[in-house]
Amino acid sequence: MLRVLDFLSKLAAVLGGLVLLAAALLTIASVLGRWLASTPILGDVELMQVGCAVAIALFLPYCQVRNAHIVVDFFTTGAAARTRRRLDAAGSLLLAAVMLLLAWRAGVGVLDMKASGETTMVIGFPFWLTYLVMVPGLALSGVVALHTAWRHWNGQGVG
Repeated sequence: MLRVLDFLSKLAAVLGGLVLLAAALLTIASVLGRWLASTPILGDVELMQVGCAVAIALFLPYCQVRNAHIVVDFFTTGAAARTRRRLDAAGSLLLAAVMLLLAWRAGVGVLDMKASGETTMVIGFPFWLTYLVMVPGLALSGVVALHTAWRHWNGQGVG
């Protein structure tokens, strides 16, 4: 199971990287267009915001599968290994709940925004597409966090 989650997380991270690269190239093209010909790309800020939101959602599963989230262990440094593992399991379980809740609500948002036809202000980009692309990353992050919680609880290595 870990190998499948690892592969899917890597795939999501690569896709997130490509989205972020495309957003960066769009920004470069817009800045150069503004500087050289006074013609920036219309809606570049909107598209950059969409790209960053999608990329972040796609990076989250990889961060979790590698156990690379920021951990504040100031209060647990002197605790027993089992206590730290159980707290890590609880944290992963909480993260799973939040990510799965976000995936669910983003999915509901897709349906609502598509039905209402909500779009960005400048170029009219449909908001529902952004949320649709974010749902798999959020859901995968939740599933990975559930698996991480299980591994912590059972004293297995994570990442």
